[in-house]
Amino acid sequence: MRAGVEELAPTVGTVAACSALGVSRATLYRLRNPKPRIVHRRGAPAWALAPDEVERVLAVLHSERFVDLAPAEIVATLLDEGTYLCSERTMYRLLEQADEVRERRAVARHGRYAAPELVAARPNQVWSWDITKLKGPGKWNYFCLYVILDLFSRYMTGWMVALRESEDLAQQLIAETCEKQGVAPGQLTLHADRGAAMTSKSVAQLLVDLDVAKTHSRPHVSNDNPYSEAQFKTLKYRPEFPERFGSEQDARAFCHEFAGWYNNEHRHSGIAMLTPATVHYGQADEVLEQRHRIMQAAYAAHPERFSRRPQRQRLPERVWINRQNT
Repeated sequence: MRAGVEELAPTVGTVAACSALGVSRATLYRLRNPKPRIVHRRGAPAWALAPDEVERVLAVLHSERFVDLAPAEIVATLLDEGTYLCSERTMYRLLEQADEVRERRAVARHGRYAAPELVAARPNQVWSWDITKLKGPGKWNYFCLYVILDLFSRYMTGWMVALRESEDLAQQLIAETCEKQGVAPGQLTLHADRGAAMTSKSVAQLLVDLDVAKTHSRPHVSNDNPYSEAQFKTLKYRPEFPERFGSEQDARAFCHEFAGWYNNEHRHSGIAMLTPATVHYGQADEVLEQRHRIMQAAYAAHPERFSRRPQRQRLPERVWINRQNT
């Protein structure tokens, strides 16, 4: 059988030849070098195998009985028969010296993903979107909350509750949200993780049609989409957030109330304790100026109560995902 593989291998390759003839590649590799030359250096430790013991171990490894077995199985089998030659690790070391330890399968090589680097200096420049699960009335029963969040203002520009994750529903939500916000071609970048709906061809084609750029998080890196993750945490840490929702209608009603509170009442620490709606719709300077006037009046009345003169609060000029160190 080995001879047939050796004749066929130059034509179709070793992998295909072994597969066609039903021969293990590990067997072939061992039989190609049945008695490798093992070199013992001077100063070998006292517990090292003697040359004749090495030859005996290799003969067992290359024997027809054990040639297709892993060293762990060989050691266990020999122990059951009352024989101990060497440890499993020693067997692997001898096989490695003989170049007989390698991956037997064609293992996929995953490419390296660059960290997404996004910056927003105004509303509707970069959006982040994600889907989170809301527990339904029974075990393994969930509803899906889709949320599109503006990076600069933290405003929920679009959201939806559905029974499942769906690229068609995601496509519909993105299109409707872009229309509602008046997003012009070439204006927006949409960031998401690598869920099935996020990476679907239909969503990608929609973004091409809308002239919206897209970026994705690196696999298994949750902090590549931090704004959506933080917003979902705010949702689920609300005191009134239930353990389970009784129906899709209950979940939708709760999220409707939450969206109103989050956009219009929630003072966000990342945007100078303003509400997302205030920042998103350009009212931040007016509100911050009013706060400043009030603080200046309080300082004038009682300067002894302040360690220093109050300064006017300011919004961050830019908001980043994975800011470069410059």
